[in-house]
Amino acid sequence: MTVMAQHMSQMSVEEFEELAAHVAKRFDAVRLEFINGRVGIKGMTDGNHSEVIRWLQECFLMAGSGLWLYGGGELGLRVERYRKGRALPDAVLAPRGTFAGKGDWADTEGVVMTVEVTSYDTDTHRRDREEKPAGYADAGIPYYLLIDRDDCSVTLYSDPVPDEGYRSAVKKAFGAKLSLPEPLGIELDTEELKQYAE
Repeated sequence: MTVMAQHMSQMSVEEFEELAAHVAKRFDAVRLEFINGRVGIKGMTDGNHSEVIRWLQECFLMAGSGLWLYGGGELGLRVERYRKGRALPDAVLAPRGTFAGKGDWADTEGVVMTVEVTSYDTDTHRRDREEKPAGYADAGIPYYLLIDRDDCSVTLYSDPVPDEGYRSAVKKAFGAKLSLPEPLGIELDTEELKQYAE
């Protein structure tokens, strides 16, 4: 292990936040995350990734649930037990105004659901299918929606338990309908997602 890698694995949350702020000021296209004690890079998304988030925003807007889908991967959340992690979800569902005055890394109070859309990079499996769901469950976020472009599926995780993860998962193939329970209270028709899988 290099000295740099060893220091990164022993980094405190405060050191990470200082590093993340510096990187964000210096490089527009790079944002850092700190999950499970590891520093990761939130890379640029492709056009289809952005269209998936636009589709989901449209679904919630049309449903009139009173919840807003904050998208774009710019909203940082304090996740994991005791808020030791820092994640940049692709989207966050919460009541309007939840993040006013919260700064770069907000607590998860009021967050109803986080959303991740898989990217075609080498650490998608570890990040989106393992580390982030564990961190979101530890933080007590009621729902996690994974839109997986690798296997063309959507999975809604629910019933979070700290140190265990989500106890329930409902997975549907692109093209199927996925019912999201209250307080989400909508049915997602995922047919449109087929065109964003490539």
